[in-house]
Amino acid sequence: MRLERLVERIEYRLVQGSLDTEVTRIENDSRKVTEGDLFFCITGSVSDGHRYAGEVAEKKAAVLVVEKDVEVPQDITVIRVENSRYAMAMMATAFYGYPSDKLKVIGVTGTKGKTTTTYMIRSMLEAAGHKTGLIGTIESIIGEKVIPSENTTPESVVMQSTLREMVDAGLDSVVMEVSSQGLMLDRIAGLSFDYGIFTNLSEDHIGPNEHKDIADYLSWKAKLFTLCDKGIFNMDDPYCGEIMKGHTCEVITYGMQDGVDYQAKNLQLFEQDGCLGITYQLDGVFQRDIMVDMPGEFSVHNSLAAIAVAKEMGVPIEKSMDILKEIRVKGRVELIPISDSFTILIDYAHNAVSLESILTTLRAYEPGRLIALFGCGGNRSKVRRYEMGEVSGKLADLTIITSDNPRDEKPQAIIEDIKLGMAKTTGEFVEIADRKEAIRYAILNARQRDVIVLAGKGHEDYQEIKGKKYHMDERDLIREILEEEDVNKICGYNNRYFA
Repeated sequence: MRLERLVERIEYRLVQGSLDTEVTRIENDSRKVTEGDLFFCITGSVSDGHRYAGEVAEKKAAVLVVEKDVEVPQDITVIRVENSRYAMAMMATAFYGYPSDKLKVIGVTGTKGKTTTTYMIRSMLEAAGHKTGLIGTIESIIGEKVIPSENTTPESVVMQSTLREMVDAGLDSVVMEVSSQGLMLDRIAGLSFDYGIFTNLSEDHIGPNEHKDIADYLSWKAKLFTLCDKGIFNMDDPYCGEIMKGHTCEVITYGMQDGVDYQAKNLQLFEQDGCLGITYQLDGVFQRDIMVDMPGEFSVHNSLAAIAVAKEMGVPIEKSMDILKEIRVKGRVELIPISDSFTILIDYAHNAVSLESILTTLRAYEPGRLIALFGCGGNRSKVRRYEMGEVSGKLADLTIITSDNPRDEKPQAIIEDIKLGMAKTTGEFVEIADRKEAIRYAILNARQRDVIVLAGKGHEDYQEIKGKKYHMDERDLIREILEEEDVNKICGYNNRYFA
């Protein structure tokens, strides 16, 4: 493709070379550059792509996109822009033929609930005959093809390539998680969003390499609603008013308060044969009795958002209701049904806020005992360890402290830090460093109506130790334990998961 076509929607200055230059590929990783490629020099928080200008010149890159001066041979075209990341997104959009214009695009933003909501929406659309792709924290789905994710919202070059692949595969829609980082770093610049969804907002991702404060975090979340045609907002969230300021989209609302378009009333928790869920009466656009086969009030909000966008996409409410009765999302309060007498769940809760949320939600079901099993990541802030230990000590009846991703630290050292937080409480705990053995202990010692949450790993299928990732999927660990043990000794054993 000629360079002239790639720059048609950006402002730039031609430093040297020609716009007639032919570009074979676009790339932002200097290690992957080959002859004829266009390379984006990105000024990042860790490294500066301009440092690799000479290296990619030696590989015979055809074009460099820069923010600052570089010295390369005159036969290489150089264009200068104010923001290389923004230029990369817009040029990637052009290179791949503006794929989002050919899809119905649904973006979901918020601190929590993005992953579950996207899976709910995709399931509803697929049930109604839409061919729907997904881009998110766990994976990207293109028809039958599944690609594990590195970022919640991928870099723009990957994003546009993925969307192009969806169009070529005959998909008509895509639902994606839109992170604040994705918005701030222009990963979604150039996309045409038909719908934007706001789930909720709480303090997270605040730090030197992310957002300087909650106001900055909020402002980037709000940007989505200047980019979409219709915005679907959780009016129960205290930050919703701030998120809606400056919006340019048509507004659709949901929540539990009167006057919203999709209102949930008369919430009722239910527990049956080790399964936890919630029911509610839907009022507003629809009047129906809704059952969600996932626990907690947050499941109500997620389902309302999904119902709203599904309705906009022409999905009959009955199909949406059927999906909610059987919804499962990997690593998000994911039930592993191996017993009618106790409940075991896998959840991605990996900090104090998310652990407190899931434990508070599960406590409302009045379990026999609430058991939290978790560890903390190595090479990370020790404060998180203290906080998670304290939260679990206060809210769980029993805490099983184990290993997560120890990375370069000794697992026992991390456990000792967690115990410092536990020491601020009167909570009971045991420590078992080997995660499989910790899960074995939880299963073999489960009692009637216990609720066990395996927290922290969620959808992850590895354990990172000293720079290497080893396969470790908690679902596999549970299956192995059941194969190794006398299952008749397991309380209420009735395996509906691995059968």
